[in-house]
Amino acid sequence: MKLQKLLFIFIILFNCKSQPEIGLITEKAMVVSARKEASKIGSEILKKGGNAFDAMAATELALAVAYPYAGNLGGGGFMVYRKNDGEIGALDYREKAPLSSTKDMFLDSLGNVIKGKSTLGAMAVGVPGTIAGVFESHKRFGSLPIEEILQPVIELAKKGVIVTDKQQKRLEKHTPNFRKANKKTILLDNNWKKGDTIKYLSLAETLTRIQKNGRDEFYKGETAKVLAKFLQDNGGIITEEDLAKYEAKWRTPVVFNYDDLKIISMAPPSSGGVCLSQIMNGIETFNLEQYEHNSTKYIQIITEAERRAYADRSYYLGDPDFVSIPLKELTSKEYSQERMKNFSFENPTSSNSISHGSIDFVESNETTHYSIVDQFGNAVSVTTTINGAYGSKLYCPELGFFLNNEMDDFSSKPGTPNMFGLIGAEANKIEPEKRMLSSMTPTIVEKNGKLFMVVGTPGGSTIITSVLQTILNVHEFDMGMQEAVNKPRFHHQWLPDDIKMEPNGFDTKVKKQLQALGYKLDETNSPVIGKVDAILVLPNGKLEGGADHRGDDTAIGF
Repeated sequence: MKLQKLLFIFIILFNCKSQPEIGLITEKAMVVSARKEASKIGSEILKKGGNAFDAMAATELALAVAYPYAGNLGGGGFMVYRKNDGEIGALDYREKAPLSSTKDMFLDSLGNVIKGKSTLGAMAVGVPGTIAGVFESHKRFGSLPIEEILQPVIELAKKGVIVTDKQQKRLEKHTPNFRKANKKTILLDNNWKKGDTIKYLSLAETLTRIQKNGRDEFYKGETAKVLAKFLQDNGGIITEEDLAKYEAKWRTPVVFNYDDLKIISMAPPSSGGVCLSQIMNGIETFNLEQYEHNSTKYIQIITEAERRAYADRSYYLGDPDFVSIPLKELTSKEYSQERMKNFSFENPTSSNSISHGSIDFVESNETTHYSIVDQFGNAVSVTTTINGAYGSKLYCPELGFFLNNEMDDFSSKPGTPNMFGLIGAEANKIEPEKRMLSSMTPTIVEKNGKLFMVVGTPGGSTIITSVLQTILNVHEFDMGMQEAVNKPRFHHQWLPDDIKMEPNGFDTKVKKQLQALGYKLDETNSPVIGKVDAILVLPNGKLEGGADHRGDDTAIGF
């Protein structure tokens, strides 16, 4: 009897240990974002009867308060949506180059890139799009009054946000650059510790003016005047005219099929949807489920498809209002599968031997993503950023927010890598009022005509590959959402020619096999590849959230 009892306990313990983590499961609606405070505010808006677009406005602006590292008023982003009737679309509120920008504004007299000029301080700032995006989305699809949506965000800014352990570490790391970029000591340069509460009172005042006066407060009102003067006083070139001319833009999303999935992702000026389609089209003919997850051959297939897609990204992609992009060809299955024809399991392809494909005719880890499904069946996938951590590090004390350093996402000098090692070409050169290329990949997945997954992540150039692996984890390996998000990730972006891997996440034998084949591995500079926030619709119609433990990310719903 005693032996049976021990055996029973052993079986229970063994089974518990081997079970993958399951994320929050809710009946009707969910918000997954980088901070609990933002997810809670978004979820509360849904509880009040608001829809996914109301929750988008609330969550976006709550992240500006709770997560100044990447949440913002001074940046921009992209939204992909799917309504409950199947209607899909995309909103581009990416930042733009100021009117007085020039293609060589970050070069010295010898034509060399001036270190730091496109990343730190006022010259690095693109015209912000966040407020325009929030109001454009709400104008078309919102159901609750914007005043009601903004109220809890303003209250959060006044009440303050508790510093987490991860936030303390981030602040300590970036404080030296706060001091380089700003003339005076800023709010976040105050030796904040875990457990402290930071009150964002200037930001609360700015949000209150926007609540009262609407979108134009930011682009034409007192806020616009203060912002333009502040940037010029700090050596920048953004004017009141730049702000007044800014508009968010509706785009047609990139849509493609992979097996029985329909993938809906962001169109240029994001490279996300095009790149994702190229990689998935390139790997579709391989029977991936026959390989073990993150095995040598699995990593090889994905890496080689990524290598080819990122080479094309560099050459062809930019703002579609300025450059002609061969979208149809790039996203065709024939093109990607032709590109994979010279792939061999025996020998890696050298990136030096791969240019862009023949068709006739770098970026920030410190982005943030959130996913929303409402009780009516609408879904939004939104990625927003100020580019680097705390953007340009330039903080406007009167308005209470950081400004982006998005100008670095242009090709300052075609052929020269940006801060994330991404090489750009003529298609992404700086031009007045042009939107810079991005890797942001907010994505929605349908299965059998129904909503299946809402997914996205920060991670600069690793965004596309993190979204890819999360989708494959669910689709090819039958993982739940949280399990799919938790799995270690790898990344290849053509140049530099190495596979970035999360440290301690991969089998030693697999790593040795890859190295023996001639692949270079890099575990040093990639402690985090993406922080995925995603929602999976379960077979019973309930929702499972995947909130990434690599950050303070949290799923909340009902």
